[in-house]
Amino acid sequence: MILFILVFLTAFAISIALTPIIKKLAFKINAVDVPKDERRIHNKPIPRIGGVAIYIAFIAGILIYSTLDRHVYGIIIGSTIIFIGGFIDDLKNLKPKYKLFFQIAAALVLIFFDVNVKFLTIPFAANGESLYIGYIGTAITFLWVVGITNALNLIDGLDGLATGVCFISAISLFFVSLISGRSIAVIMTLVLSGACLGFLPYNFNPASIFLGDSGAQLLGFLLAAISIQGAIKSAAAFAIAVPIIALGIPIYDTLFAMIRRKINNRPISEADRGHFHHRLLDMGLNQKQVVLIMYSVSIVFGIVSVLAMLLTAKKSFALLIIIFAVTLSFAIEFGLLSKK
Repeated sequence: MILFILVFLTAFAISIALTPIIKKLAFKINAVDVPKDERRIHNKPIPRIGGVAIYIAFIAGILIYSTLDRHVYGIIIGSTIIFIGGFIDDLKNLKPKYKLFFQIAAALVLIFFDVNVKFLTIPFAANGESLYIGYIGTAITFLWVVGITNALNLIDGLDGLATGVCFISAISLFFVSLISGRSIAVIMTLVLSGACLGFLPYNFNPASIFLGDSGAQLLGFLLAAISIQGAIKSAAAFAIAVPIIALGIPIYDTLFAMIRRKINNRPISEADRGHFHHRLLDMGLNQKQVVLIMYSVSIVFGIVSVLAMLLTAKKSFALLIIIFAVTLSFAIEFGLLSKK
């Protein structure tokens, strides 16, 4: 328990100490977000390379406390690739195809270093058997990593939203990894959650610094990689349903955004104001209220994901189906899939 606290506090201290320095650096190198369109909530220039502080805090924490094996090296290298791509985007506004290039490269690094899905729990098998899926697992890993990386980036629309959701998801995955005995993932979730919490005071409304792509994509990538290392790789013990539930907010928000844009004949990569947090703002709530609601929903998903660990594979998949049905009904009722 003392080790857990030390791991968390180390990442937290590095992140909270570095962020003011990164803020000053951002203005010097012109890495600043200037409000230009209706999607922007802020009304003044804000530094947007907060990911630098989180990246340094995460890497430092891992190097200090984690056993450096093949899987860890893969996650370090992959996260570095994602960070570099995001940092360049924060400076130069990369085209989507170039962003995707860095994401693909990072996902392939994970696969090369054996951080990938090899077994999948058979959903409704009596004894929770798992099936070796070979190259199908490689494809699932690739889609999972690229998908979650973009999902966190998409919800980074309000002060503190993506950072706080990542913190909650990381804590949820900490308990998932602890229950399943995945020691490396336990350390990684603590480092990630500490880095997020250290950054959050500066990022919460009114934010004095943004995550930027260097931060939002990094958080998504790390959640994807750690969930594979700490959850999906142990498919014989529990189902892929667990991390899907734990990362519910970014997954469902992204899924509904893709469906909504398809319905409206708009490019999937095109931004809009149809996300859950935008709908809440349109109802008259302020930023803090919306973000706290999103945090609360994320906490519910996190608690359910940990409870799912205590269920059989059959019951956890049944729970996932119920959650999806309820969430879809809510999305339809709330207009998240509506034509605009």
